[in-house]
Amino acid sequence: MKSLPSISMHFLIFLFFFLHPIPTLGSTVYDTSPTDYIRTSCSATLYPDICYTSLSGYANPVQQDPARLARIAIGVSLSKARRMASYVSNLTRETAYGADPQASAALHDCFSNMDDAVDEIHGSLRQMRRLVAPGSESFRFQMGNVQTWMSAALTDEETCTDGFEDVREGPLKTEVYERAVEVKKLTSNALALVNSYAEKAVSLSFVNGAKFTELT
Repeated sequence: MKSLPSISMHFLIFLFFFLHPIPTLGSTVYDTSPTDYIRTSCSATLYPDICYTSLSGYANPVQQDPARLARIAIGVSLSKARRMASYVSNLTRETAYGADPQASAALHDCFSNMDDAVDEIHGSLRQMRRLVAPGSESFRFQMGNVQTWMSAALTDEETCTDGFEDVREGPLKTEVYERAVEVKKLTSNALALVNSYAEKAVSLSFVNGAKFTELT
């Protein structure tokens, strides 16, 4: 099946997030454009250029919403991880690599780790879709789940690349390693944006709580 054009895909994602609202940190008037907001937010990640490139196309649905940005970043990471898991799965079925026990073992382990990462990232995305209002104990529990699962996914992806350290140099090692690194960078960026949103939500709830105390 042919993939949708990028413009159509962005439009569909815009509709998806419009129809699936998530809690925000309150209404605020912003002076920056959505793309500038994404660029600024990405500066807090380890790979800001990749972050901006992978997310700037979703500026319209993101606007200046850190929760929406984190959620879309998780979705982008999930899509990449799924493609990686499928790619490695196909490699494990190719008999050409069966002659190299180390490469074969590394591929099977990598697939297992990537498959686990997909489940963990998917779980994070589901949790982000069900977030309650920031500031509650339930919200902190939900965000804790997302942070834990995204961290676990990143660890699984790193385990995949570590497994190729003893594999002899060649096209297979280079290709799989480079693809896995791309997935790791997207997951790392998504986790950073999740952490940033969680910190902002906690800070805002603390400020609002202090204001409420002063009024009472």
